[in-house]
Amino acid sequence: MDIATLIGIVGGFGLIVATIFMGGNAGGFVDPPSLVVVVGGTFASAFIMFPMGVVLKAFKIALKGFFAKSEDPKAIIDQIVALAETARKESLVALEKVAIDDEYLKKGVILVADGTDGDLVRSIMEIEIDAMKKRHYQGQGVMKGMGAMAPAFGMIGTLIGLVQMLSNLSDPDAIGPAMAVALLTTLYGSILANVVFLPLATKLSERSIEEATYMEIMVEGVVSIQKGEHPSIVKEKLQAFLSPGLRDAAA
Repeated sequence: MDIATLIGIVGGFGLIVATIFMGGNAGGFVDPPSLVVVVGGTFASAFIMFPMGVVLKAFKIALKGFFAKSEDPKAIIDQIVALAETARKESLVALEKVAIDDEYLKKGVILVADGTDGDLVRSIMEIEIDAMKKRHYQGQGVMKGMGAMAPAFGMIGTLIGLVQMLSNLSDPDAIGPAMAVALLTTLYGSILANVVFLPLATKLSERSIEEATYMEIMVEGVVSIQKGEHPSIVKEKLQAFLSPGLRDAAA
């Protein structure tokens, strides 16, 4: 589990709840109809903006914000360098016998071992990267769309509450509580947008960039092996993907 995501969401809700309790009258912040308007309206908008399948897949993709495991790029670089050494000492065909856990890297190595042209290997592997980015982009789009709609439905709920309040001005004592309830939908919408949907969209974007970089390292490594480049050159080339701190640690 990504502890940072958990800390962020729990911390965000925790601060809001703590502030409410410190101000007293916590029960005044609970209004089921307002919650139904905001949550129901936000999900309804998502199904209007995107096909049902995209919305349902988006929630599976959103789990990457909580459970995705960050890969170690240094480990994959070391594995690719070892593959380059095997290819140089023996042959490209010998790579077929090497055990490779990562399916994406394995696919590229098999293509090389089968004698596939380097440009074609790169093209095939990059197509998969592009497809991955498109899937992730759809998930991010759903989260961003819901992040935009939640405050909008909060405002709609507030306007509904105001209309109901203004239609009953004959009771001055009821105006204050009615106004408070009307504003709750705006509060709910803002919380959902800024604590859940928009932060998750940003986290998914970062995850996508991270995964794409990891896959790009494999592409460059596999193509370099196909070209017969020296393992030390392969290592230097692949370390260019790493931050300076990680390069020093990998040296």
